[in-house]
Amino acid sequence: MGVSTAANAAEVVWHDLECGGYREDLPLWRELAAETGGPVLDIGAGTGRVTLDLAATGVHVTGLDLTPALLDALAVRAAGLDVDTVAADAREFGVDRRFALIVVPMQTIQLFGGAAGRAAFLSRAREHLAPGGIIAAAIADAMDSFDDDHPLAPPADTRTILGVTCSSQLLDVTDEDGVAAIHRRREIGGRHAEDVVIRLDRVSPEQVVSEAVALGYRRLPDRRVPETEQYLGSTVVVLSV
Repeated sequence: MGVSTAANAAEVVWHDLECGGYREDLPLWRELAAETGGPVLDIGAGTGRVTLDLAATGVHVTGLDLTPALLDALAVRAAGLDVDTVAADAREFGVDRRFALIVVPMQTIQLFGGAAGRAAFLSRAREHLAPGGIIAAAIADAMDSFDDDHPLAPPADTRTILGVTCSSQLLDVTDEDGVAAIHRRREIGGRHAEDVVIRLDRVSPEQVVSEAVALGYRRLPDRRVPETEQYLGSTVVVLSV
């Protein structure tokens, strides 16, 4: 296996491990897809957690992600479903289709590098909405991962692949001047370990709405994804034009 192939496989493994098990938001995306009728654009689609779930209900879904290796895995898993993929930065993308629904799950909107990045994404998304279409974006504060009710980190995410156990453990969440830095330790076979940091903008739903309204959006009623013992809850801001 070449270096690039191994690196691509590792990207898929860690994405599946750290994101693939999250199910709490899927009923909401299904509900919104049923209300709008599709087609749907899934921002930050990764290996297809949301894309595949929605496509299984019969709507067309386009999965957009910055990482081609993740989309390659998605395409394989989508065999027989009405799915296509786009490898692009969500702040700069352009596709020849308009969507009834654009979903932004798992705090992806908080990965765009502050207000300028969010404005760039919202402007591009606006150009891709069909008349009456909506954007729904999940927002949470990762600093809430540890509180009085949850002083300890949740159990590590683990998976055994070809007899080798891979695990990803949340270690801490720290504030870096308005950015939540999520510290994780990834281990392979109990031998190789690597610490990684994922940074999310700390932004409130009200701030995102204010930024969107300035770009010509109107706010629809928020939705809510419930908290569990392992995952934060989130407010889902819903916007239309």
